[in-house]
This record gives sequence, structure tokens and C-alpha cells, in this order.
Amino acid sequence: MKLTGWKQIALGILMMVIAAVVIGLIVYFVTYGKTPFYYHISFKVNNIDYDSKFEKPYSQEYMDLNEKIESLINETFHGSRLRRQYIRSHVVQVSRAKGKVIIHAVLKFKSCYINNTAKFRDKIKTILQQKLKGKTGSLSIESSSFRFSDITMPIAENLLHTCCGQRTITPSGNKIAGGMDAQEGEWPWQASLQQNNVHRCGATLISNSWLVTAAHCFIKVRNPKEWNVSFGLLLSDPQIQRSVKDIIIHENYHYPAHDNDIAVVHLSSPVLYTSSIRRACLPEATYAFPPNSNVVVTGWGTLKSDGTSPNILQKGLVKIIDNKTCSSKMVYDGAITPGMLCAGFLKGRVDACQGDSGGPLVGADYKGTWFLAGIVSWGDECALPNKPGVYTRVTYYRDWIMSKTGL
Repeated sequence: MKLTGWKQIALGILMMVIAAVVIGLIVYFVTYGKTPFYYHISFKVNNIDYDSKFEKPYSQEYMDLNEKIESLINETFHGSRLRRQYIRSHVVQVSRAKGKVIIHAVLKFKSCYINNTAKFRDKIKTILQQKLKGKTGSLSIESSSFRFSDITMPIAENLLHTCCGQRTITPSGNKIAGGMDAQEGEWPWQASLQQNNVHRCGATLISNSWLVTAAHCFIKVRNPKEWNVSFGLLLSDPQIQRSVKDIIIHENYHYPAHDNDIAVVHLSSPVLYTSSIRRACLPEATYAFPPNSNVVVTGWGTLKSDGTSPNILQKGLVKIIDNKTCSSKMVYDGAITPGMLCAGFLKGRVDACQGDSGGPLVGADYKGTWFLAGIVSWGDECALPNKPGVYTRVTYYRDWIMSKTGL
């Protein structure tokens, strides 16, 4: 019995040692095996002439060039020994040099070389240099122009997510009146404008430093020091917050009239883009949102007229209604002007409501890029028949936004 007891003790100790080793390995690979590493690369492409349209990340020219570069980098690493470590790449800037383009891209890897990052870095650099000297498809790359450097995680993630109108999740389903709970990262440009830390209005992130919202949000209080901005799915648990540096209200907005109901808000310090904080695309003045096309309104407004406000961001799928119909006698009887946009359903059901003011109405193009169509402005109560939501038409005020923000 004594010998058997010692065997049991020894076996127990052995099992504990094995368990500790296994747990240690799991922790190591979870903690270190997926540690992201980021690198910035740049190089000149001799057979592509610079075009000013490359400055707009949602232009067809930029997207076509980005696709060529990303395909080249993907092909390079998917066919290498680092294919399991390579995660993604993205063109973050296209600059000009003697009429040709300089590509600036960020690369993201996960590495098991936590104790020898220099070795891992050298492998990546060598693989790229060898590729750029060889066959690069339709691209004629000047290999001597190649530059390679480290970049820190916050800056790299910001650059990886700098494209406007992109989301990292594919949502399912369609409380905004008649709406549904949103998901984390589903509407990453949504912001909450708060006075004394109380939600008052929605707003849309259009750059690291600028928001666009409704002018009527500031009827009572215009002092930037009394406002702050939060980002995130839950009002009670914001991901980040910013104070406000400046509020610029359209010069021709005169309450209680609804025309020119637009304002821009300058943040005290820029936000860094992440997978759940990104900007919406600003459409050009000529961009069209056709009648009956699908758009989505989001916000933390009440779920019905004079109802309660939710903590979680709400989304509502609505349709564009042409101005002629919206201004007809049975709807708004001549009140709709060219600077306004109607969206909803003549039967009611889904609509923005109190507290959604200033928030975004967005529509996606055929590639899934989301553009800001409207700003929640006014309407008769919420979700009533023949009383759809009325929004400030962003394309109508595109030049005004440019004049105030440079965007």
C-alpha cells in the first residue's frame, strides 16, 4: 500500500508537470504566436502615370491600383515560407515622383519569432526585394526605390482602416423607431454628440478630426466647451471620447426653418481608426442616391415618439423617396426643398426619432462602400404613415463641407 501511494503521488506530480507545460505552450502561442507585426513599404512604379484621382481612396482609379498592388504582395507571400504568418496588406497612400507613382503600403504579419524579431523582419524584407527584382506582372517597379521600415501598431491599424465607407463585419438582418440593435463595428462612423455627458444628437465621422451633423442640435448651446463626442456601440461604455474644438453652423441656417440644417464639428484631437471606428465616404456633389434604393439610418434616439432611449446603437433599413412624392399634398405639402432628402416608407413603420438628429443616413454602392446620403433633420413625429424622415441632402452641401473642412 505504501509503494502504491508513492506511485500515485509520483504519477500525480507528473500529470501536473505535463499539464503545466501544455498550458504554458498554449499561453505562449496564444499570447506570442499571434503577435502582430507591422511594416511600411514604398516603391516607385515606372509604367503608371500619376493621376489626381489616386488621392481619393474610393475612386475607381485608386481601387484598381490598390487591387494590383495587393495582388502582387499577396502572391509574393502566399507562395513563400511566410504564408502562414502573412495576414494582409493595404495601399495607404499614392504619392507623385516625376509624373509617376510612389506606392506606400502597410503589411501585417503574425509571428512565432517573438524572441528574434530582427530575423523575422529580414526574412520579410528579403522576400520582397527578390520579388521586386523579378516578374511583377503588369507593374514595372524600380527595385532601387524600395524602402522598408517598422511601424507601430496604433499607427498601422489606423492606416489599415483609413479607407472610408468600409466595415469589418457583414451584418445579418435589417431601435430607431421600428429598427433593430446594431452590432459592434457595423456602423463605425456613428458618433454621439453629448452635452454634459448626456446624449443629445448623432453625428458622422468624415475624417480623423471632423464630424458632420445637424445645425439644429446647437440651437440652445453653441459653446464647444460644453460638448463632447463618444464612439462605440454602447452609450454607457464608449470606446473613445473626444472634446470639441470648434462648431461651425451653416451661415444661412435660421431656426425654426429646416433649410441649411447642417454643421461640422472639429474634434480637439484626431481619432485613430480601428476596425470599429472608421469614417463614412463623402459623396461628390454629382453622386446620385436613386429613389427606392436602400439606405440605413442609425442612432440612439427614442424607439417611438416621446419614448425611451436605448443604450445600444439602433439601425433601420429605409428607402429613398423622391422629392416630388415627398412634397406632395398628402405627404409634406410643398415643404421639401432641393437641399432635403426623404427616406422611409409611406406606410410608416421605420424612421428616425428624437435623439437621432444629426446622425447618418448611408447607402452602399455596388462594391459595398458606404456613402453619406443624408443627415437626420426633421419629420412629423416618428414612423407615421405619409410622414417619412426628412434629411439634409449631403450632395447639395458638398461644396460647403469642403469649404469648412477641406475634405
